[in-house]
Amino acid sequence: MKKLKYILFTFYFLLFTFTLIAQQQRFPKPEFESGYEQPDTVTPEPRALALEYFDVLVLILVLSLATWFALKTRSRQGVLWLSVFTLIYFGFYRNGCICSIGAIQNVTLSFADPTYAISLTALLFFILPLAFTLFFGRTFCAGACPLGAIQDLVIIKPISLPKWLNKTLGLIPYLYISLAVLFAATGTDFIICRYDPFVGIFRMDAKFLMVVLGVSFLLMGMFVARPYCRFFCPYSVLLSWMSRFSKWHLTITPAACIQCKLCTNSCPFDAIDFPTNEKEVVKSGLGTKRFLAYAVLIPIWVAAGVFVGERSHTFLSKANPDVFLAELLISNPEIKNDPDNLDVQTFLASGKTMETLVQEAEVIRGKFYVGSMIAGGFMGLVIGMTLLNTVVFRKRQDYVPHKGNCLSCARCMDYCPVEK
Repeated sequence: MKKLKYILFTFYFLLFTFTLIAQQQRFPKPEFESGYEQPDTVTPEPRALALEYFDVLVLILVLSLATWFALKTRSRQGVLWLSVFTLIYFGFYRNGCICSIGAIQNVTLSFADPTYAISLTALLFFILPLAFTLFFGRTFCAGACPLGAIQDLVIIKPISLPKWLNKTLGLIPYLYISLAVLFAATGTDFIICRYDPFVGIFRMDAKFLMVVLGVSFLLMGMFVARPYCRFFCPYSVLLSWMSRFSKWHLTITPAACIQCKLCTNSCPFDAIDFPTNEKEVVKSGLGTKRFLAYAVLIPIWVAAGVFVGERSHTFLSKANPDVFLAELLISNPEIKNDPDNLDVQTFLASGKTMETLVQEAEVIRGKFYVGSMIAGGFMGLVIGMTLLNTVVFRKRQDYVPHKGNCLSCARCMDYCPVEK
């Protein structure tokens, strides 16, 4: 009850903290005399506010059903058909937007930029899956995420990856969310949305390279189950953290495990932890000395990450349009006479002076300087903790799903012969 009150307090605090304001274009539209018309951005058509709240209602309903099927009725078929509905509604009908994964960037920008206000629906799409995951595990991944659903339906013959490869690839989502937060906080770009491999398929208007990327993920997903969810999705980092603290979580057995081992190969995501073999632990020699050595190395990893971030901030800042434009005009002043360069011509038509542009670029680069070091230190901490985790063994008597990695798909339960 105390945990529920804390969640509700946090929700209402965030709800009343953000206000809605209109967004303005960075530069006014230039007055071209050549008959040029500024193209429309390809985005889903805006919806009425009531329909946006209807989407939130659908999300709550889907999350509730996914939780019910996974934890209460223990129905894989229920989770499967619910994910099909999610794919149709949130995927193809709603064009993959609003997206809980991309909402990370909206939340970040709302904290970093006082002139930006996140919409209430985007905030709810960000918070609700995390709240459900905190209590019930990653049921959002099981039946409420269209990106996960489209991958889940193409799994044919999944293979099990080596543990070292799983852990190594598992670092990518941390790097992705670090860059996504950095780029959003500096007002540079929403890279999660820009490089979403499936949103172009949902909208049927993706560029050729993005179609290739999306199809590649689906083809890979036939054998390496849900590759985007496991090794790229930045939202999975937050979901994994929340799920580790979940009080109610999907279990393989409805009662005591009988050690039949039928579930050992049931999970295509390698998310089942086996009973601890103490003889193998002793034989491996992974004891206190190695644990202490890895623990001492964590500050070194963090310091190395901060150093790499500081050295890379200049390169990363060039992704910002203001910084890129300022460097372009400084390095090549003659480009002002190029009528085909729309960025330059837009800037000239805005009436903004070169000094102002350079000052703005310096401010942004300063943000990258700080943000890159924070992101680098965070990655160093993640690497250090990942290595430390390889020498930490928890005593387990049964076959249990790993709370952080389990996607609550309910496949494993069909293999268990134990009855309530």
